[in-house]
Amino acid sequence: MTAAPQDAGRADARRNRRKVLAAASQAFDEHGLDVSLGAIAQQAGVGAGTVYRHFPSKEILLEAVLAQQVDDLVDTARQWAARTDPTSAFFGFLLDVVDTSDGRKHACDALTTHTNWPRPSLAASARRYRQALEQLLRAAQHAGGIRTDVTTDDVSALTVGCATMRAAHRDPNRGTRMVRLALESLRAPSSVTQGWGFRDTPGALHTASQCEECGAWFELRPTGRPARYCGATCRQRAHRRRLGTAGMPDGGRGAGAGDVE
Repeated sequence: MTAAPQDAGRADARRNRRKVLAAASQAFDEHGLDVSLGAIAQQAGVGAGTVYRHFPSKEILLEAVLAQQVDDLVDTARQWAARTDPTSAFFGFLLDVVDTSDGRKHACDALTTHTNWPRPSLAASARRYRQALEQLLRAAQHAGGIRTDVTTDDVSALTVGCATMRAAHRDPNRGTRMVRLALESLRAPSSVTQGWGFRDTPGALHTASQCEECGAWFELRPTGRPARYCGATCRQRAHRRRLGTAGMPDGGRGAGAGDVE
């Protein structure tokens, strides 16, 4: 059987709406909120009339984009909860939130500078996000991984601060390191020694360590002796430095200093 004309029309309308939202999200991220609806229509591959039928104004389109982005984070929270332990899911989700906020400065600025936000659609998405975040937090607290005095508002504020801190850091790796250090404050004291790991890439949870030579974070091997350096270059540099101090009085150590190793 073939679809009825009206069903096919609805399917086309939904498809065009998704195209416009995807194009608008990219355009706002790359060009700011001054981009025209005509430019968004061109990027989406639809006519300007199609955009105006779904989104009569740029503010309505912006609200729909923001609501979609928040709903995507809600789906991400559910995925984390389903695939790993509560504490790892909680931290993995927070890092995903920080990651996805990178490059969305223009949309975030609109939320903080205009007093008429949030509107109903975005407010509903925000409630779903808060509920998903609270569920992750409560599960991690129940598992003993997160401090019991931490609230959902605390986590939300810290996440916003982490995103701002990372965006302000010129070195992305160092910025990510600062985010990790900030999020560590949420851990329950009893869980610090249990080896809960942050995730380094979506879908993979790893335990990370810091290079003794350059300070970069790297993934630890699951077996064998724990690595002290991120790679051969830092290992050789540290070795040459030790050799350079070996010929100095006391091997380069002051009186009473401990061994290098």
